[in-house]
Amino acid sequence: MVDLKQSLEIALGSIFSSKLRSTLTTLGIVIGVAAVIANVSLGASFNQYFDEEIGTIGSNFIYVGANEPNTFFDNELEVVRKTPGVLRASPINEQVAEVTYMSDSRRVSITGVTGDYDEVANIGLSEGNFIKDNDQYVAVIGYEVSDGTFDRKLSNKNSIDITFRTRDGGEITQTFQVKGIVQESEPSFISGGMVPDKRIFIPISTMNEILSVNDYSTIFAEGESIEKVSETSEEIDKRLGRYLGISSRDMEEDDIKPYFIVDQQELLENAGALSSALSGLLTAVAFISLVVGSIGIMNIMLVTVTERTSEIGLMKAIGYSNFDVLTMFIVESAVVGTIGGVLGVILGCAGAYGAATFMNLPVVLPASKIFAGFVVSIFVGLIAGAYPANKAAKMKPVDALRHD
Repeated sequence: MVDLKQSLEIALGSIFSSKLRSTLTTLGIVIGVAAVIANVSLGASFNQYFDEEIGTIGSNFIYVGANEPNTFFDNELEVVRKTPGVLRASPINEQVAEVTYMSDSRRVSITGVTGDYDEVANIGLSEGNFIKDNDQYVAVIGYEVSDGTFDRKLSNKNSIDITFRTRDGGEITQTFQVKGIVQESEPSFISGGMVPDKRIFIPISTMNEILSVNDYSTIFAEGESIEKVSETSEEIDKRLGRYLGISSRDMEEDDIKPYFIVDQQELLENAGALSSALSGLLTAVAFISLVVGSIGIMNIMLVTVTERTSEIGLMKAIGYSNFDVLTMFIVESAVVGTIGGVLGVILGCAGAYGAATFMNLPVVLPASKIFAGFVVSIFVGLIAGAYPANKAAKMKPVDALRHD
């Protein structure tokens, strides 16, 4: 009877005697395992990133946006502010305008805000101070606008000219003095257009005076608690709809309402769900690669059995049992799966680390799932080698020895 050690020595000898064939056989498993581990690890990195986003920027923010001009005024703002569950609310007006600094002009997003916007939106400053409600013609500059938008760095106490476009198509240029610089923020996949680095903030009262308007494009609210943010959003929706005279039937149709409401929790959940769905899809594709790899192992093992038919006949003639032959080929396919698994784990972890670092994500390598991927590679090797091994074990010595 052949013991496991002898079977392992024979298997390794067979593998290393045909390096090219063994490499091609192992490659399918390597790619499959690497793809599975990389995708699972990246999915975990995205999930941790979104959890950290919740902790950093909070998930109790609520965006109430107007679908058309002249929807939100001071009365609508008060409706939002007085809604149970709202800690505070700040109105916003926005426009992409031409900004000139030392004869260098660029188009930049201008955001008109009130003095409490920095607290509502959790904005920190690296220089100067944020806008106060009684300020006029002052500006707080986003880090990226200050450091990289113009030919020269825009610093605190410098002056800039902003050319606004009015609703009737005219243009008005006004000079603003820089009062503060927003501190650099970490890149974020969910900040979208609201990232403060790329904006210039000015008093909303000054902006509305220049544009001769008195409405707001957005109301940015902060809920009292993360747990009740969805409930607070629904209550804002009900109160605004009632105040604006929207019928109960129309309240069910988002396309009909003159406003929309999105809370930060919903954005984060949607982003997390998208990440999980994408990770699941890529992992499924990776498992298909594993299946293809297992078919490759089976094909190569069948070729190996055919090439070694005479050797199998000789083994049986000198006393090797069917079980001995079966064990040798099963061990060989398991070794192929193990080698592929080890290399796949290394490649997958390296790929996940590189991709997470490139995308500024936290590096997460879940040990349990990596180990599961490794075990699956061995299992695939065993399953793929079972049929060829069984075929070899059932060969009759006389017929095998006659094989050329």
